[in-house]
Amino acid sequence: MKTHTLTYAVMTAALLAVAPNLFADDKPAAKAGDKKPEGQLSEEEMTKRWMEAATPGAPHKMLDAFVGEWDVTSKWWMDPAAPPMESKGTVTKKMILDGRFLQEDFSGEMMGMPFKGTGMTGYDNLKKQYNSFWVDSTTTAMIYSLGTASKDGKTLTFNTKMDDCMTGEKDKPVRFVIKVEGKDKHIFEFYETNGGKEKKSGEMTYTRKA
Repeated sequence: MKTHTLTYAVMTAALLAVAPNLFADDKPAAKAGDKKPEGQLSEEEMTKRWMEAATPGAPHKMLDAFVGEWDVTSKWWMDPAAPPMESKGTVTKKMILDGRFLQEDFSGEMMGMPFKGTGMTGYDNLKKQYNSFWVDSTTTAMIYSLGTASKDGKTLTFNTKMDDCMTGEKDKPVRFVIKVEGKDKHIFEFYETNGGKEKKSGEMTYTRKA
């Protein structure tokens, strides 16, 4: 993976360096004093924009609140009128690629079965939006969501759509809310919309390991 990342970076840098000359054979040779065509970016400007898009900033730093080893208690409501199904697990969360992405690896149980999952969360500097994906051992689907942060940085809200394998419903609206309640605790809430009404279907409480 590191080799692929390095290769991509080298190729991108090379492309930026030669981009202004890609079609040099089709254009008259530039002369001293010639003005840059309107709308065309210089190599320096392109490089500056690339670096701005690639450099992690304050939104990425906010993800540091989730870094660590955590014990997790989960509650899932299959029937709102019945008590929730409870389970436990552990998760490791760490920043990777020089502070650009938060990676998490979960291990535990879900509804009485062994459960493993892996997720990644980041912030897209161009779109000005958080993004996240999740995969786990209970499905063959990848969940990709987009989100925003509250002004105080203590709440992240993500929206996406999911297929429901039990009902056959496609593209069901789903909302994830992550609340930071202190340096040693945060809560993940799962909301889904059925029949036009949103309901809370799950809650996971993360407590930092001693």
